[in-house]
Amino acid sequence: MPTSQTTLSQTFTNFFESEKSGAVFLILCTALSLALANSSLGPDYLDFWHLKVAGLSIEHWVNDALMAVFFLLVGLELERELYNGELSDFRKALLPIVAAIGGIALPALIHFSLNAGTPTQPGSGIPMATDIAFALGVLALLGSRAPASLKIFLTALAVMDDLGAIIVIALFYTASLSPTYLLAALTVFFGLVVLNRLRVMALTPYLLGGALMWYLMLRSGIHATIAGVLLAFAIPFSAKAEDEESPSHRLEHFLHKPVAFLILPIFALANTGIVIGSGWLQELASANSAGIIGGLVLGKPLGITLLSFLAVAIGLCRLPNDLKWRHIFGAGLLGGIGFTMSIFITNLAFAEQAAIINASKMAILVASLAAGALGYGWLRLCSK
Repeated sequence: MPTSQTTLSQTFTNFFESEKSGAVFLILCTALSLALANSSLGPDYLDFWHLKVAGLSIEHWVNDALMAVFFLLVGLELERELYNGELSDFRKALLPIVAAIGGIALPALIHFSLNAGTPTQPGSGIPMATDIAFALGVLALLGSRAPASLKIFLTALAVMDDLGAIIVIALFYTASLSPTYLLAALTVFFGLVVLNRLRVMALTPYLLGGALMWYLMLRSGIHATIAGVLLAFAIPFSAKAEDEESPSHRLEHFLHKPVAFLILPIFALANTGIVIGSGWLQELASANSAGIIGGLVLGKPLGITLLSFLAVAIGLCRLPNDLKWRHIFGAGLLGGIGFTMSIFITNLAFAEQAAIINASKMAILVASLAAGALGYGWLRLCSK
C-alpha cells in the first residue's frame, strides 16, 4: 500500500526557513553576550542593561515590551495553525496537543520533585518550554532526512508548548494583581474583538488598541506580554488558506524577520550575559539546576513520547503515515531546547535573585545544547 506524501504549504515553508536562519543568528548573539560578560568589559556590559529609561531598566523594556511583540507573533502562528494548519483538524491536532501536555507535565514534575518546599520551587515552570526557533533550526540541518510530517508535528508541538507556557505565566507568575487595570485591559480587548466582528480590516486601530492593552496589562500585575497573545486573536483572520490579504496574515508575514533577526537577538544579548564563575560545574549539581537539566533533557522526550504512545494505543489519535516512534522521540529530544522561553520564565520565577537566575540560565544553556546535539544525532542516525 503506498504511503501518502505530506506536502508543505508555501506559508509554512517560509516560516520554517525564517526560523532556521533566525536560530543561527541567535546562537551568534548568545556567544557574543557570553564573551562580553566574561571579559574585562563584563561589568560595563551588564550595567548597561540595568540603565533606567522612562522608569524601567533597558532589560525590563526588552523583556516586557519587545517580547510582547514576540508573543504577538506566537499568537498569530497559533491562530494560523488552528485555522489552516496541523491543529485545524481535531483528529490531527490531538497528537501534538497530547505530546505537548506530556512535554509540559513531566519536566515540571521532575523539577518539582527535586525542589519542592525550597526557595527554588518556583523554577518548576522553567523546563516546560520549547524554543521553536532553535528546535526547527536543528531540524532544518537534517534537510530531506527529516520527513515533512515531522516538521509539521514539531512546529505544532512547539506552538502548543508555548501556549502552555503562556497560560502558566498568567496563572502562576503574577506577583500582585490590580483588578481595575486588568478589567480595563480586558475591556480594550473586547473592544478590539468588536472591531473584528464589524470586519474592520485596517491594522492601525488594532495596533493602537494593543499598545494601550499592553500598558494596562503591565499595570495590572499580569505579565504584559500576555497582551501580545490577546491582540493576536483580536486581529481579523481569514480561514481560507489561499487568502494572504487578511490583517492577521499580513502582520505575521511582516513580523517574522524583525522578531527572528532583531527582537530575539536583543533578548539573547540582554539575558545571556552569564558570568561563568569558578564553581559553575558544582552549581550544575544543585537541585534547581539538576531539575532544569533533567526536565529538559530527560523529561521532554520521555513525556512527549510516552503520552503520545498512550494516546495512539487507546485509539485517541494516530501517527502520520511517514512517521515512526523513533521520529517522535527525536522530536521530543529537540523539544528539550528551552532557551528563549525557559530564560523568560527564569526571570519571572526568580525576580531580583541574581545568583539563582545566573545559575538557572547556565543550566538552560547546558541542557539546550545537550538536547539539540542529542536530537540531531538521533534523527540523523534513524532517518533515511
